[in-house]
Amino acid sequence: MRFNRGLLTSGRDTYSTAGFTLVEVMVALTVLGFVLLMIFGAFRLGLSAWERGESIKEEYQRVRIISQLISQQMKSIVPYKIKTKKAEGDYLAFDGKASSLRFVSALPLKTRQAEGFVYVVYDFKEGRGEEGGSLVLYEQRVLNRDFFEDELKEKSAISLLEGITDVRFEYYQEEDIEKNQKEDWIEEWNAKEVKAFPRALKMTIVQKNGKGKREEIPITLVASLPAYQFEEVRTAPARFGRRSIQRIPTPQGN
Repeated sequence: MRFNRGLLTSGRDTYSTAGFTLVEVMVALTVLGFVLLMIFGAFRLGLSAWERGESIKEEYQRVRIISQLISQQMKSIVPYKIKTKKAEGDYLAFDGKASSLRFVSALPLKTRQAEGFVYVVYDFKEGRGEEGGSLVLYEQRVLNRDFFEDELKEKSAISLLEGITDVRFEYYQEEDIEKNQKEDWIEEWNAKEVKAFPRALKMTIVQKNGKGKREEIPITLVASLPAYQFEEVRTAPARFGRRSIQRIPTPQGN
């Protein structure tokens, strides 16, 4: 049997030129590696953005829930009259500053069960550097008539919000022509001098939009005070050492 040498040679050459050289394989693998790297980077970027968005969403949701609880407690403010150890007479237990607020409420936040009136203090504490500040709640039962003069117990403090930039309280002042007083939101309210509650309260919570970003997004809540037209609440001694509550109707602002 004879072989066609020309055919064998031609077939061998065809077979040898049908494959890929080592250089071509290396170039293909390099290009494929770059493509996979770009796809993986885009995937990680998208996943990171999604996780950051979910984290911000959860944080805003938590802030809104806490804001609603604070609003409910503000709306439950009680026109409780107290008396200091000094002979200054009775006055409403309410004191509002730009970064703090003190009042008596019938709605506690620390416990679900009602325990009578509670003395509530909201205070904004500034943080250091980029950590941000915190909104702290002090809450304790009203057991005496001069609790406004007592020092706050640090063990009763609860940090409601952390990592925030600022908390501002404002108080709605109605127009009074006799006192030459304009309708406006003011930064302080001293019920001891005014002898009345503000018509409404406004609390603005300012927080950063994400980690390391300077953009600030405010969340504002406004709570009207049903106790604006109030009945005076006083404590009076009763039998067997217990206290009773007397409600004395009073005109608005007195």
